[in-house]
Amino acid sequence: MKYRFESIVFKDGQCMISGFALGNDPDAVLSYTVMDEYDNVIKADIRKLVRNDVSNKYLHRITDNEYGFSVSFPADPGRKYRMLVKAGMEQKIFRIDQNSAAFHNGLMKLRKNAFLRNLKDKIRNAGSGELTYNDWYNKTKITKEELSEQRKLIITDDMPLFSIVIPLYCTAEKYLCELIESILNQTYGKFELCLADGSPEDKKVEQIVRKYPDERIRYTFIGENRGISDNTNVAVEMASGDFIVLCDHDDLLPENALYEFALEIMKHPETDCIYSDEDKINQNGTVVFEPHFKPDFNIDMLRSNNYICHLFAVRKTLVDQYGGFDSAYDGSQDHDFIFRMTEHARYVAHVPKVLYHWRTIEGSTALNPESKMYAIEAGARAVRANYERTVPEVRIGEITKGAHYGLYHVHFVFDEYPLVSVVIPNKDHREDLDKAIRSLFNIGTWPNLEVVVVENNSTEPETFTYYEEIQKEYGNVRVVTYPDTFNYSKINNFGVTFAKGEYLLFLNNDVEMIEPESIQEMMGYALRHDVGAVGCRLLYPDKTIQHAGVVVGIGVADHAFKGTYSGDGTYFNRAMTPQDVSAVTAAAMLTKRSLFDEVGGFDEELAVAFNDIDYCLKINRSGRKVVYNPYACFYHYESRSRGQDTTDEKNARYMQELTLFTERWKEIYQNGDPYYNPNLSLTKTDYSLKEL
Repeated sequence: MKYRFESIVFKDGQCMISGFALGNDPDAVLSYTVMDEYDNVIKADIRKLVRNDVSNKYLHRITDNEYGFSVSFPADPGRKYRMLVKAGMEQKIFRIDQNSAAFHNGLMKLRKNAFLRNLKDKIRNAGSGELTYNDWYNKTKITKEELSEQRKLIITDDMPLFSIVIPLYCTAEKYLCELIESILNQTYGKFELCLADGSPEDKKVEQIVRKYPDERIRYTFIGENRGISDNTNVAVEMASGDFIVLCDHDDLLPENALYEFALEIMKHPETDCIYSDEDKINQNGTVVFEPHFKPDFNIDMLRSNNYICHLFAVRKTLVDQYGGFDSAYDGSQDHDFIFRMTEHARYVAHVPKVLYHWRTIEGSTALNPESKMYAIEAGARAVRANYERTVPEVRIGEITKGAHYGLYHVHFVFDEYPLVSVVIPNKDHREDLDKAIRSLFNIGTWPNLEVVVVENNSTEPETFTYYEEIQKEYGNVRVVTYPDTFNYSKINNFGVTFAKGEYLLFLNNDVEMIEPESIQEMMGYALRHDVGAVGCRLLYPDKTIQHAGVVVGIGVADHAFKGTYSGDGTYFNRAMTPQDVSAVTAAAMLTKRSLFDEVGGFDEELAVAFNDIDYCLKINRSGRKVVYNPYACFYHYESRSRGQDTTDEKNARYMQELTLFTERWKEIYQNGDPYYNPNLSLTKTDYSLKEL
C-alpha cells in the first residue's frame, strides 16, 4: 500500500487528518476507521477525495479515483488514537497523537520547502520548450522603456480613480511593505489605498503603514477582527473612487496594473467590472509560476470555479446599489461578490495580461486549496444563489465537488423530461450504429427519447436487415432515407424534418455513451433561456481526449486537449470544467429545435467541414451561449465510417469550404477566440504558452 499523511492537526476539540492512500490493486475500495486507544470505533467525518496527482505519480496515468482522504473526529490532544486504512485485502493501522502529528507535519514542511527552493527548475511549460514560465514572463513582460512612457500619461478628470481596498490582519512587515511599494510604484497614479486593519491592538501594522507618508494612503484601525467580509467592507466604506479594486494583504501588483485597467475602461466606458490574468509568486518573491491565462467573461466557468479571482475591479456605484461583502460566504466571499457584481454589469472587461502576483504562503489557498474546506462549501452556496437569481427556470439539486478542489459539479433536477430527438446519419457500419443506439437506451437514463437514423448510401444488405430489426425492437427508433450524395449538413437538416422533439441531439454513428446521465447533464444547460447548444467530453477508446470544446484559431479550429489523458490533469482542470466555448462538435451536440430553425440549421454549402462550428458561431451571434459540459461523456471512434479526405476532389472541396468558413468568420480570427487567451499557443491544443 502506498500512503502519505500530509497533515494531522489537533484544534478546537477536533483532530483533522488529510493525505492519500492506494493499494497494490489500484481499483481496490479504500475505507478508513478511527479508533481510540482501547479499539473503540469513533464516529468520524470521512471524505474521499480525487487525487489525480497521486494516480499520475504512481500509476503513470490519470484515472477515476478517490485516493485522497480528509478525516475529522472529536479528539483530546492528550490522548492516543489509531486509524485503520483498508484497500481491499490490505490494511494498515496508524498511530494518531501529538507526536505523530509533529512528525508528519514536520516532514511535509521539509517537502514544501524543498519544493519552493527548486521551483524554478521543476515547473516547466510544454509550450515554451525548456523555458520555465518564470523565464517566459521575464522575456515577455513590459519593458522599462514602456513603463517610462506610461508614467508620462497626463491624468485628466474623466479618467477613473481607483480605490484599492485591502483588509489587514497581523500582516507580516515584509509582505505588507512589498505590497504597498508595488502599489505606490504604479505607472498610473490616480488611486487611493484604503487599508482596514483588524489586527489586535498592538499598533504593529499601523507603524508599518505610517512609514509611507503618501496622501493617497488611507488607514483605519478597526479595533477587532470582524472577519474577512466585514473587514473588507470597512475598507470599501473608506473608498471615494470610481472603481473598487480588490487586493489581498500579502500579494503584489506589477507596475502597469492600474494603467492597463484605466486604458481598458477608457476604451470601453460601459465597463462596470474588469479583471486580469494572474500568476503565483513564491514566498520570497523571487520566482513566478502557474500563470492563469483566462478567457473573456465566462459565466459558466465562473459557476464551476472562481476563475476571475485577481485582479478584479468593480464600479463603486454597483457596490453601493447591490451591497458589499456578505459574511455568510466567508472563505468564498469574493466568489459571491463577483457573482453579484457581474450579474448587474453592463460590460465585464478582461485584460489578458498578468497584472497580479498571488503569493504562496504555507496554509494559503494559493498553494494548498485543501487547507480551506469551509471556503469550498461557501463557494458552492454562492453558485447555488447565482443560479437561483439568474436562471430560475433550471432546478438545482446537489452541488458536489468536481474533479478537483474548488471545482463545483452542479446536478440538475427535472420536473419534466422533454422529448429529445437523436439524429444519427449512417452508412453501413451497423455494429457501430447498434452500439450507439443501445448505449442511449441501455446505459443512458433520459426517459424520453426518439432516434431518427438517416440512411445515406449504404451498400451492405445486412445494414437494411439491421434497420428492420432495430425498429421492431425499439418503437422509438425510425429509419429515414436521404438518397443523394453525402453532405453532412443536408443529411442532418433532412433528419430534423422527421424529428418530433423540442430538443435535438446530433450524434455520430460511431459514438457510444459512457456516463448514464449524459443527457441530463446536457439538458440542465439546454433548458436555459441563454443557452443555444451544449457539447460533451468525447474520449478515444484509450480514454484520451478527442473533444473538450473547440478553440477557433488553433489551425482553423481544433479540439481542446486532443490526445491528452482525460481527467483533471489539463490546464487549470479545463477539460473537467463546465464552461462557455465558441463551439462544440456535432458528433454529440444538443440544441433547441426552435433555435435550430431560427438560425437556419446547418449550412448546406459546408458539406463536410466546419458546419458544426459554423452552427455554434451562429448561435453565439444570436446572443446565446454554447456550453461544454465534461460530465456528459461518450466514446468517439472518430469518423471511421466515412474515411479521410484524401482524393483531389475531396481536397478541392475542403479548400472551398475552408475559404467560405474563414471569410464568414474572419472577425474571430482577427480578434481571437474570446474563450481562449492570446498568451496561449495557436499551434498546440494543450493550452501551453504561446511560442516565443
